[in-house]
Amino acid sequence: MGADNVILLEALEWFDESGEELLHRVPEQGSGEIKFGAQLTVRESQAAVLFYKGRACTVFGPGRHTLKTGNIPLLTKILSAPWGMVSPLRAEVFFVNLKVFTDLKWGTRDPIAFRDAELGLVRLRAHGVFNLRVVQPLLLINNLAGTMGRYTTDQIEDYLREVIVSRFNDYLGKHLHSLFDLPGRFDDIADGLQKRLVQDFARFGLSLAGFYITSITPPTEVQQAIDDRSRLSVITDMDAFVRMKAAMAMEKAVTGSGEAGAGLGLGLGMMMPAMLGGMQTGGGAVAAGGSRAQETVCEGCDNRVPADARFCPYCGHQQVRRHHCRNCGNDLSAGSQFCPRCGYPVDEDRELICSQCQKVNVARASFCNGCGGKLA
Repeated sequence: MGADNVILLEALEWFDESGEELLHRVPEQGSGEIKFGAQLTVRESQAAVLFYKGRACTVFGPGRHTLKTGNIPLLTKILSAPWGMVSPLRAEVFFVNLKVFTDLKWGTRDPIAFRDAELGLVRLRAHGVFNLRVVQPLLLINNLAGTMGRYTTDQIEDYLREVIVSRFNDYLGKHLHSLFDLPGRFDDIADGLQKRLVQDFARFGLSLAGFYITSITPPTEVQQAIDDRSRLSVITDMDAFVRMKAAMAMEKAVTGSGEAGAGLGLGLGMMMPAMLGGMQTGGGAVAAGGSRAQETVCEGCDNRVPADARFCPYCGHQQVRRHHCRNCGNDLSAGSQFCPRCGYPVDEDRELICSQCQKVNVARASFCNGCGGKLA
């Protein structure tokens, strides 16, 4: 029943149908003439505060309670004639919801600045949820709701979100060294931040019943740097990894080149044995005899390649060198009489250069006197 009956006594109770109200006043519009003997029913999940003559009189817990005011049925109306038939003995009851309000969202609207010890200044976004509960009804009324007829979580959520983000920024700056330390620390950060927020919530009669961090995300470029560092930590043989990536890139180029891929595939097919041979030997790993596999420098791209490779696995440059011009050093094909670059005549008694170890050998030698390999 209402709070403004002329004769009958009031029976006051309240149900939160929305599930979002922290506080509700009866009557919701203004105050009332709650009479002596009115019945107040309070549920287990509620508390009620009686305000009489503008002051908080009593806080009621669960159960049925009889209210005592100066408003007497019918008699009060007669005596209030000088005040326009409105009793000056105003009274109202504030019902406070004591349940736990769950799944309230918090997060950074704009990225916050964080000085990382390894990555420098980065901007972070963070999101999570928290649970809220009223623990001191009178503080909630006096410090937050005031004379409002109803107060919901939507009205306080934005403010609490700003408080949480501010404390979150301070906490990270004091307790987090680098973003690389984040994995496995979400619970520690959430617990520490919850303890830091106790005082901010307590001054409004509120308690932080639960606090959780769901994500802390840096910008895309910083995430890429973290991913790259993670990949490098699991790569034990960088040379083999580079060869594999090169082979994958060549395969993709061939499959995506259409008809032109046939010619490209032929050249890559000639290069692949050298690449695979290098990977199988561990890219210059120690051989059974105890010495590292022999390598040479590609004249096309200056990368080191196996000495017995016919083509460079990086640029495709031919590695087998038959003869050299004594004037300009240009490669000469078998049977050449003159250098195609400088025109210098080819001397039949020319020195031979080993294609494997670059050792200079005398004319007409069949085997290298440096490595014992067969000379072309």
